[in-house]
Amino acid sequence: MTAPIATPEIPAQRQNLAFTLYPYVKSPDQEAVARRHPVVVVGAGPIGLAAALDLGRQGVPVLVLDDNEGIGEGSRAICFSKRALEICDRLGAAGPMLEKGVVWNLGKVFHDDRLLYEFNLLPEAGHAFPAFINLQQPYFEKFLHDTIVAVQAAGAPIEIRGCNRVEAVTPRTDHVALDVMTPDGPYRVEADWLIACDGARSPLRGMLGLGFEGRVFEDNFLIADVRMTADFPTERWFWFEPHFKSGASALLHKQPDDVWRIDFQLGWDIDRKAELEPARVRARVDAMLGPEVEYELVWTSIYTFQCRRMERFRQGRVIFAGDAAHQVSPFGARGANSGIQDVDNLCWKLKLVLEGMAPERLLDSYDAERVHGADENILNSTRATDFITPKTPVSKLFRNAVLDLAATQPFARSIVNSGRLSVPCTYDGSSLNGPDCENLPARTRPGSPVPDAPVADGWLLQALGGGFTLMTFDAEAPEVIKAHGVIVRRLALTATGNAALQARFLGEAPAAVYLIRPDQHVAARWSRYDETAVRAALARALALE
Repeated sequence: MTAPIATPEIPAQRQNLAFTLYPYVKSPDQEAVARRHPVVVVGAGPIGLAAALDLGRQGVPVLVLDDNEGIGEGSRAICFSKRALEICDRLGAAGPMLEKGVVWNLGKVFHDDRLLYEFNLLPEAGHAFPAFINLQQPYFEKFLHDTIVAVQAAGAPIEIRGCNRVEAVTPRTDHVALDVMTPDGPYRVEADWLIACDGARSPLRGMLGLGFEGRVFEDNFLIADVRMTADFPTERWFWFEPHFKSGASALLHKQPDDVWRIDFQLGWDIDRKAELEPARVRARVDAMLGPEVEYELVWTSIYTFQCRRMERFRQGRVIFAGDAAHQVSPFGARGANSGIQDVDNLCWKLKLVLEGMAPERLLDSYDAERVHGADENILNSTRATDFITPKTPVSKLFRNAVLDLAATQPFARSIVNSGRLSVPCTYDGSSLNGPDCENLPARTRPGSPVPDAPVADGWLLQALGGGFTLMTFDAEAPEVIKAHGVIVRRLALTATGNAALQARFLGEAPAAVYLIRPDQHVAARWSRYDETAVRAALARALALE
């Protein structure tokens, strides 16, 4: 047992809140000997709330601790990807996100005052969700919390405690001990498993003496959210060396409530306090929009690019997710979106471990797969940052030559990098991947996320749900398979007359059988059903081999 905490109290609210959602209430745990919880999540941001919702919907008791009483002000993350929406749909939260968010698939790239080209992030038909929505992070978090409240009412074992700040973490052999401070003083709580979702500065990471590896880029970017009535289309507009001279690059995006996100690249050697002065910010915005445009400054911030991650995301019984585990530059929208994919990867594995249906080493696959995803995001983010902010005269000359070519030569557009936008990760080389049938399409190989498609009763991903599924295309198989303590249900489909299913899952093959994981990634696939092969692939996906 660690020594008592000396700090007498903490303020009831540390920041201005956009939404007060979980006001402080004294817990019975504060009057008892340290109580053990199966899972404690630290941090009620988007990743922590998504983790709690995912676990709670599966019947896993989860306690969320946060040092505030709700969601802070400021739009922060705004671009939420198709894959994040698909995951939130499985969790029951995507409907209001899509209704409130600004839907977009198109983007335009400019150099100076010249339009170089435009692009479509989802030219393929047959998907339930768009490539992206723009939605301020407070709304995204609130919709997750609204869904938590709904499932709590239906019996989901989720508890959120506001104004509960973790002061110390002590890993044990079979649990983690946490010292928590509240307005009524300290108490202790224990967790079989602790999920750290406490953000880029992660106090938990610091308490455990863990660091980040990677790069910090010598550049600063100003965010200015402005409220205005404008007839710009709902597209992503990016300028290299903009003609309005407000920065070395600029970005314009529409958000809900007539709010527009504007990013200006400022350079490295700046006076941050001076650059955040409203008059200075307005001068940049006026130069971009024109002095006659009326607007209101809603929120401003300055950030620095960082592309870094922890060496390992699992540290014994402490598991890191989201910005606490990895950081990337905002260009490409890979921060919150990759964090949602962390949750999607982790929670089904943690449930199986807690229930004794899989060994703890299944959680090592979370570390391996999501480190793979983080490295992919960091690589793309680093390349984007190097292209947007060339570090030498020669690299800038090359960058601008590519931009000039892109205006007329389509091949050059693949080299232009204003931020490779977030796509789901394929876990190539994962220890959980089973056999592959090579005559099937490469996009749905083992490790890949299942692409959505229209089916008879709606959409494929909704039909898959969140358990192990044997998805068959014009192939015979049992309706239910029970193996290794897991029930695998069959989803029988035909590709006849369905071009999307044919192209995405069969190609030229007449039939196929796919084993799908609970996170809707492909575990294995065959040309026909073979019970021995399916059972072996399931054992592999459970880390039983």
